[in-house]
Amino acid sequence: MPSLQVRPALAALHRYAGLLMAGFLIVAGVTGSALAWKDELEAAMLPAVFRAAPPTPGAAPLDALLLRETIAARFPQAQVSYAPLSTPQGHSMVFYLRQSGDVPLASDEVFVNPYTGALLGQRRWGEISQGAINLLPFIERLHYALALGDTGLLVFGLVAIVWSIDCFIGAALTFPALLKKRAPGTKPWLLRWRPSWLLRRHGGSYKLVFDLHRAGGLWLWAMLLVFAWSGVAFNLYGAYAAVMHPLFAHQGAEEIVAQHTPSPGPPLDWPAARAQGRQLMDALARQHAFSIIEENALAYERALGVYSYNVRSSRDVRAHKGLTTVFFDAASGRQLAAWLPTGAASGDTIRSWISALHMASMWGWPFKLFICAMGLLVAGLSVTGVLIWRRKRQGKAKARALSH
Repeated sequence: MPSLQVRPALAALHRYAGLLMAGFLIVAGVTGSALAWKDELEAAMLPAVFRAAPPTPGAAPLDALLLRETIAARFPQAQVSYAPLSTPQGHSMVFYLRQSGDVPLASDEVFVNPYTGALLGQRRWGEISQGAINLLPFIERLHYALALGDTGLLVFGLVAIVWSIDCFIGAALTFPALLKKRAPGTKPWLLRWRPSWLLRRHGGSYKLVFDLHRAGGLWLWAMLLVFAWSGVAFNLYGAYAAVMHPLFAHQGAEEIVAQHTPSPGPPLDWPAARAQGRQLMDALARQHAFSIIEENALAYERALGVYSYNVRSSRDVRAHKGLTTVFFDAASGRQLAAWLPTGAASGDTIRSWISALHMASMWGWPFKLFICAMGLLVAGLSVTGVLIWRRKRQGKAKARALSH
């Protein structure tokens, strides 16, 4: 509830922050609307690459690790250090290639029919020169970095910080001013705040634009903050952690794994590593009383000498691609750390929820539709903010002209 003395300063901060962010948020909002339907759009555009129907009803897919071996043999110049262990029915399986030498890879994603092992397509993620197969990844690059690499990532991260702070400034500006003395007949504070949530129907075009900006920001405030703060987590995790780690508990699995010294000896082969991952995950599920819904992936980080095995569990909030993970030494199989998306540490629970909300990876198509609309509304709030600034600027210019 800003005082009359503080309000002009807050209004100026909100105005210039909005002008600074407007272009970025329009791009992020429009591209985010499309990305809510990323999987559906890619499958519709290139069904031969992204779809893979079972050859017969009830047919079982081939073993994912055998498919990984096939891909590794087909691309000997690359490391195939990630194996998806399941994929939604009717979808192709995606394997990721990592550069192992000095020669850049022409492709870093390979799409495989999980029932036959046939190679359906490949791409270098986000490289728009490869055509339609990279349209949605390129839109994603625009969404979080304006397709400008590390520079864009940094700039968008800074914009997300400004946006997070401005969420609170914008909300404060809708609050009624504090009254030193409440005169007889003065409405209670909540009743004086009520008009900020409403649209004036007969106030003219400017008042309508102003009300759309103010009321829209209030009604959408919680999701705007989720978008802004999760954007900081995605783009500038160091800044996010500097705020969140002192306030909330975290499991620290990433730090433990990063400091790991590999055990001597050859690493477990992929089938043995999967068996070890399953055993460790079963023990973790019993210890923390959660259920395993489906296994998702096995990955090998050669530089650290670590395997990670992850599943979707009852601790996950995502509908697909769960993040419940165990990390273990690649040679000895000894568990190093585990990470549960929810229920183990409040800070990780918050991060899991805001990330899943941002990416529309929960609650099916109704929530995707909501996030799609939210993206357009974010762009709309930026447009109305610019229109309000322009109208006020024109009014001040006209007033100055009349005074002279």
